[in-house]
Amino acid sequence: MHLHTTKSIGALRVSPLALGGNVFGWTADEAQSFAVLDAYVEAGGNFIDTADVYSVWVEGHVGGESESIIGRWMTVRKNRSQIVVASKVGAHPQLKGLSAATISKAVDASLKRLRTDYLDLYYTHVDDETVDVSEFLTALHSLVAAGKVRELGTSNISPSRLEEALAFCEHESMTRYSVIQPHYNLMARDLYEGRLADVVSQHGLVAVPYFALAKGFLTGKYRRGEHVESARSRQAARYLDTPRGQRVLTALDDIAAAHCVDQAAVALAWLAAQPTVVAPLASARTVEQLQAQLHFRELTLSEDELDALTAASA
Repeated sequence: MHLHTTKSIGALRVSPLALGGNVFGWTADEAQSFAVLDAYVEAGGNFIDTADVYSVWVEGHVGGESESIIGRWMTVRKNRSQIVVASKVGAHPQLKGLSAATISKAVDASLKRLRTDYLDLYYTHVDDETVDVSEFLTALHSLVAAGKVRELGTSNISPSRLEEALAFCEHESMTRYSVIQPHYNLMARDLYEGRLADVVSQHGLVAVPYFALAKGFLTGKYRRGEHVESARSRQAARYLDTPRGQRVLTALDDIAAAHCVDQAAVALAWLAAQPTVVAPLASARTVEQLQAQLHFRELTLSEDELDALTAASA
């Protein structure tokens, strides 16, 4: 189950599975988070994703809890140079939007919590159409020039704004986005496939899809008439009552059984096989959940199996 570091995002070499940090400090306490992080690295993983807004939605939290746990973990394990750390700006209630001043303030706060002087990858978390691309891209370029950030990414952006951003960077010879983090999985395809994926492909970007397991639905643990104890159970369970959800579960069950792996591994293998995708992004609350996901590295789906999943999820 070794995650060989074989993928590229600009100058970064990353694992083929990105570990989502949104659960750290939320559904996984510090000890559980450290255990998951240790297991991920032990399996050869190096690509850890977080954001300043994680987990502000929890009562009593102020945001930055995930970054703080990852920062403490890297300090204790003395492994900062081996880890590719991605964080994001623009969605925190106190640092909302993409003005130059907000970006400058937010990056320093993230660096402090992560106990590091640079981020390997910094995403604009949500596009802010009230700010001209020239303002936030100039601010981001200056972070790269100052050595605070190595590569730039974007998430939750329209195809037209992405094209506008890329054109500006090319015209001004500035650091451009090298990666997009779209909402993309077997149950959510129309948000990315089509024009957005075309822009990514045409300009040589890569994708690191979030919600790769559709908030847990694609792990196969949600079934009709069964209750699952999870913070996301209500969101994941809504897929159950659709013919499409049932078709996808059936296809996942069949292929997982044929390969003796979990449904999560099959769902990740399908996503990893899609054009432009460099690494699916999935979070794990426990080491057991992570192990189920890691099996996707040993899994090569046949064309027939990929087609069956694509057809079931259409």
